[in-house]
Amino acid sequence: MRKLFLSVLVLLFLLSLGWSKDLKVGFVYVGPVGDGGWTYAHDQGREALEKLPYVKKTTYVESVPEGADALRVIMKLAKTGHNLIFTTSFGYMDPTLEVAKRFKNVVFMHCSGYKTAPNVGTYFGRMYQPRYLSGMIAGAMTKSNIIGYVAAHPIPEVIRGINAFTLGVRKVNPKAIVKVVWTQTWFDPGTERNAAESLLDVGADVLAMHQDTPATLQAAEARGKYVIGYNSDMRKYAPNGFLTAPIWNWAAIYEYVANAVHNGTWKSEQIWWGMDKGAVKLAPISDKVPAEVKKVVEKVKNDIISGKFKVFEGEIRDQNGKVVLPKGKVFSDQELLGMSFFVEGVQGVIPK
Repeated sequence: MRKLFLSVLVLLFLLSLGWSKDLKVGFVYVGPVGDGGWTYAHDQGREALEKLPYVKKTTYVESVPEGADALRVIMKLAKTGHNLIFTTSFGYMDPTLEVAKRFKNVVFMHCSGYKTAPNVGTYFGRMYQPRYLSGMIAGAMTKSNIIGYVAAHPIPEVIRGINAFTLGVRKVNPKAIVKVVWTQTWFDPGTERNAAESLLDVGADVLAMHQDTPATLQAAEARGKYVIGYNSDMRKYAPNGFLTAPIWNWAAIYEYVANAVHNGTWKSEQIWWGMDKGAVKLAPISDKVPAEVKKVVEKVKNDIISGKFKVFEGEIRDQNGKVVLPKGKVFSDQELLGMSFFVEGVQGVIPK
C-alpha cells in the first residue's frame, strides 16, 4: 500500500508539471502547403511534430488571408481543443493575441511578430545568416556583376535579408550590384515571374528571392541563368541553374516549443534562433560552384555558427555611401529587427 501511495503521489506530481500532457496542435498557414516554399517548409515542421509520442493530433488550415479570416480560423482551432497553436505569418499577430485573451489555457506561438502575452510567444530564425552565405556564392558566380533580387514586402525582415545577401555578394565581388524589384505580395507566381524576367532583361545573370513560390527559379531556368532559392531546397524547379538556398528548419523550433508545453516548462518568450541551433540552414551547394568558393563559404558558415563572425559588423555603409555602422561595431537585435535602409551595393528604393 505504501508503494502504491507513493506511486500515486509521483504521478500526481508529474501531472501537475504537465509531463503527461498530450498535445493537439493547430497550424494556420498563409499559403498552400504545396507552394514549395514558406508554407511547405512550415508543414515539414508540422510533420516532424507528429512523430513525437505525446502529440496526438496536428491540424492545419492553409491559404488563410491575414485579417478577419485569420481570427475566425484561430478561434475555431482553440474552440476544438487544440492546446498549442502556431500562426505562421506576420499579419496573424493581432488576431492571435485577440483569441489568446479568450483562451488562456491554450499556448499560442506567432511567427515573426513582436507582441507577446502570458500565453503568447513569438518565434523566428536568423535567416540573414544563410542569406549572407548565399550572397557569397552569387557574387562568385556572376559574370555580368548584376544580380537580381525579387522581393516581397518592404518590411525589416525582407530589407535585412537583402542587405545580408548584398554584404555577402560584395565580400567576394566588390564590383557586383544587387538590383531589387518589389512585388508587394508573398504568394503570386505570375507577379513573381514577371519581376524575375524584368531583372533578367536588364542583365542579371544570377537571381535571388524572398518569395513563397518557385516562380523566380523557373524564370531563371528558362533563360539559362543561375538562381538562389529560398524557404526550402527548390533545386527541382531549376535543375540546371540552382546554386543553393537559405532554408528553414522549423522542426527545430516546433519540437522545442512542444516539449516545453508537454513538460509544463513553457513560458512566453521571443525565440530568434540562428544557424547554431539549426533553425536556418544553407541547402547543399551545386556542383557548378567551384570547390575553392565552397571552401570559403564553409569557413564563414562555421565562423557564424561558432559566433566568431557576425554578418552585420562594421564598417557598413548605406547605399548613399554614408557610414551607418562604424568599424568594429555590431548592430543590436533591436536595430536588426527595425532595419529600414539599404546597404552599399543595392540598387533599388524602399517604398514607404
